[in-house]
Amino acid sequence: MSNATKAVLTNLDKLYWKKEKITKGDVIAYYDAIAPYMLPYMKGRPQSLNRTPDGAGGMNFYQKDMTGKAPDWITLHPSFSESNNETINYMVCTDRDSLLYMANLGCIEMNPWHSRTKKPDNPDYCVVDLDPHEIGFDKVVETAIVVNKVLKSLGIEGYPKTSGATGIHIYIPLGAKYTFEQSKQLAHIVASLVHEQIPSFTSLERSPAKRRRKVYLDYLQNRESQTLACVYSLRPKPGATVSTPLHWDEVVKELSPSQFTITSVFERLDDVGDIFGAVLQKGININAVLRKAEDLI
Repeated sequence: MSNATKAVLTNLDKLYWKKEKITKGDVIAYYDAIAPYMLPYMKGRPQSLNRTPDGAGGMNFYQKDMTGKAPDWITLHPSFSESNNETINYMVCTDRDSLLYMANLGCIEMNPWHSRTKKPDNPDYCVVDLDPHEIGFDKVVETAIVVNKVLKSLGIEGYPKTSGATGIHIYIPLGAKYTFEQSKQLAHIVASLVHEQIPSFTSLERSPAKRRRKVYLDYLQNRESQTLACVYSLRPKPGATVSTPLHWDEVVKELSPSQFTITSVFERLDDVGDIFGAVLQKGININAVLRKAEDLI
């Protein structure tokens, strides 16, 4: 650990990956080391805590409401949940200490909101989530390449990252200028245009039973309080994989999500640095995009 932390760290020797011999302490040390790169994408965002206290392969559960459960130095963000019909106090990541606090709770992966507490109704980005079901990663890559072509035709620069599991996430910067509904509509347009080009192995169907052996073009991730694994987040998958940003020229058939791990990602950062920063910049003009989309639909 680089410095002292407010977070009380426990059970550091607990094995989280038995085959790889990676401990809970290794996970906390990873988040301590990755914090300078990761915090720009975590700070000020409410979190859905995905806790995996027994490590990768063990049972997990989501904890959203931290009312009365977090120490007083942790910031909470109240948000009314229509599904629960109550106000939920989400934990907010504010700094390295709060990041390590979550890691100590057993959060192998980090799941921030698309928006920040300053503008909770306005996401910083829109995401097209490529989620394969009973189909190879090569088809995910093929789908991502078509997504990029569609985005280019709409005048959009998209930013891909591995999910750290079996998919690819493609982010579109919005600059916190639009609503979640507008973000979802944009993702739906992009997903529909992609599906038109490669209908044989992509799907817009939400039900897994209706999209077997397809890549799901998930535009519904763009709803309030929805979360995805953050960039540079570990995933509780074999090999301790990391959700890692990519250059588009790396999105090729040889790409494998298993090549970015708890150990290898730092060498990559030494080589290329953080290439995801534009996701948090000014953002697109949705009205201009919609005008171009009308010509394509």
